[in-house]
Amino acid sequence: MSRADSWAESLAAWAIPEEILRQAPESPWIHPPVLFQLPAVIPDSPSHERAREVLSAQGSVLDVGCGGGIAAFALTPPASLVVGVDHQGEMLEMFTANARERGVTSEVVEGFFPAVADQIPVCDVAVSHHVVYNVADIVPFVTSLSEKARRRVVIEMPQSHPLATMAPAWKHFWDLERPDGPHHDDFAVVVREAGFEPHVELFDGVMRREQTPEQAAHFMRIRLCLGPEREGEVAEFFAAQAPTASPLACVWWDL
Repeated sequence: MSRADSWAESLAAWAIPEEILRQAPESPWIHPPVLFQLPAVIPDSPSHERAREVLSAQGSVLDVGCGGGIAAFALTPPASLVVGVDHQGEMLEMFTANARERGVTSEVVEGFFPAVADQIPVCDVAVSHHVVYNVADIVPFVTSLSEKARRRVVIEMPQSHPLATMAPAWKHFWDLERPDGPHHDDFAVVVREAGFEPHVELFDGVMRREQTPEQAAHFMRIRLCLGPEREGEVAEFFAAQAPTASPLACVWWDL
């Protein structure tokens, strides 16, 4: 089995059992736009540094799964053109507004990458932060990103699947064991199998998190397929948990 097939198989193991999904009051697969807005100050990171070091003045950045554009606007300047791709229109509205506020030229493409790749211009650097664990068919994603970048592709991702931190909650509320993989090193092997030479840097970074305990309980309750009447229980459970670290990985390769 190729590592790409293993990647897809590992992601499939995260499927929520049908008997739980059937009674969920709303879809648990949420990406609330409020969590993807730009912070007042974008913390620097190895991911931003690796992208910035190959950008010249007037450079261009493609941000796939852009949300509000944290990965792109951390690079302006030197970049003067940012292209955002996202399947949620609300995210692209935020991205466009953020570009306007910063005096940065922007373009947006709505849809799933790489299905919309033919609508996207080639840019100097392609970045994609906290997206790859949502991509089962990973090789076309990697190769299409590489085709859209003149100089470098930079991926930021948690070292382990981002839902792994919810494993205790799934056990508590549903007596459901959750899987473990895949991991950042599995992704690096996929990149190598696709014909590129990945570099990997590990660091402790900042994950997008809910702004208040109430907001966290609300979104976690939805992700756990529980009804609104259980929100207080969810809040109590997470308040009792020890804080978790955010070990991240920057995986990048040159073209």
